[in-house]
Amino acid sequence: MSRLAASVVTPFGPVTLVEVGGVIAALEWWESPGEGSDLLREASRQLTAYFDGKLRVFDLPFDWGAGLHEKVRRAMAAIPFGETRTYGKIAGVVGAPAQAVGQACGANPVPILIPCHRVLGRATLGGFSAPGGVETKVALLRHEGAAGLLI
Repeated sequence: MSRLAASVVTPFGPVTLVEVGGVIAALEWWESPGEGSDLLREASRQLTAYFDGKLRVFDLPFDWGAGLHEKVRRAMAAIPFGETRTYGKIAGVVGAPAQAVGQACGANPVPILIPCHRVLGRATLGGFSAPGGVETKVALLRHEGAAGLLI
């Protein structure tokens, strides 16, 4: 399958959206020029609208993964804009231990679009595997108006 890519400038610097087989398969935290597509143009438009405060729900075909990864990614995608869930709450939904949910969140290849930043520890922010780590997670939550949860 061919790998298509398109870069978008965000408040966190350039990111690259990757399409494989007609679905969004990754969001990479660097610029990587490549051949675009209609899907990548739409994904770029939606990501820009998200950061402009004009979009709250992404409507794109994703590579959801399989097994527990798919269950966790779909549970994360169901968390509304500006809200959060704990690893434990997601664990209850998907029927897996909270630690396994945390690992699946960390393996999410499509951060922001599949919002792993909306998943928190019971008493901590948890982690975030993108550049900037937890600071980027906090910035995304602030962007969504969820900063009150962090105080």
